[in-house]
Amino acid sequence: MAATVVAPQVLSTSKRGHDSSAGSLLFLAALWLSLAMAIVFLMTLVVTTAVDGAGRFDSALITEYGSKLTPDTTGLRAALLGTLWLMVTTALLAIPIGIAAAVYLEEFADNTRWYNRLVELNLQNLAAIPSVIYGMLAVGIVALVGIQRTGIILVGAVALGLLILPVIIITTREAVRAVPREIREGSLALGATPLQTTWRQVLPSAIPGIATGTIIALSRAIGEAAPLLIVGVAVTVRFDPTGIMSAFTAMPIQIFNWTSESREEFKVAAAAAIIVLLGMVLLLNGLAIFIRNKFQRRW
Repeated sequence: MAATVVAPQVLSTSKRGHDSSAGSLLFLAALWLSLAMAIVFLMTLVVTTAVDGAGRFDSALITEYGSKLTPDTTGLRAALLGTLWLMVTTALLAIPIGIAAAVYLEEFADNTRWYNRLVELNLQNLAAIPSVIYGMLAVGIVALVGIQRTGIILVGAVALGLLILPVIIITTREAVRAVPREIREGSLALGATPLQTTWRQVLPSAIPGIATGTIIALSRAIGEAAPLLIVGVAVTVRFDPTGIMSAFTAMPIQIFNWTSESREEFKVAAAAAIIVLLGMVLLLNGLAIFIRNKFQRRW
């Protein structure tokens, strides 16, 4: 019997070439032009502000309290310490809650339940709410628990914590989702419970992404002024904060106060304070990049 030889079918593969049409090239040029213009404008603004505040880059800017009587030596001491207290308190309030909520939604929540779907929907919407609303919400929350004073560190931290909580949850979920499923399955196959697997395998593997997201969220909160104005943070303070129930001022509030003054000395001090605040934000973002590059794992 003659064997029938069937020639193998040759599969033709076509490579997708780069689109070199006139419309694509025009769009690419517009994209690069927009990016270049944004960078030029940003650098111009930063350099101009640094030049305007060059006369106040001295020790008095950091060690002296704000004063309207001596504009030449007015300083950021109270605002700087208040900002540090505020950021630490905000981190202690928002980070544990945000990470716990993200882990629950990603690892344990049943997406078929209506309340979990409602949380998912609201979580996406919370990230787009104006920051002023969080200040109003913080005032309402502390009023419900019986706190009468609102211009204190605790209330400011509640407002900023509510502001960055959606960001922390979303970035933490992305970091947890990036951990390969095989790690979970291997841990469960060795007899670990789902909680033990999450605590000992998933979370340690997701730490770089979680740390990066939380630090970037804090760097956003450090420059927010609107929620603090709503909760009644003092504009000028001449004492160091001593605890979470202490009145305080923050750097964005102090800068806002100085820019509203008519004397030129205050505007110079405000420009110098803007550069200090920008340096703090860049330091936090640099820390986030360092953590991501040093501890990031390739799966």
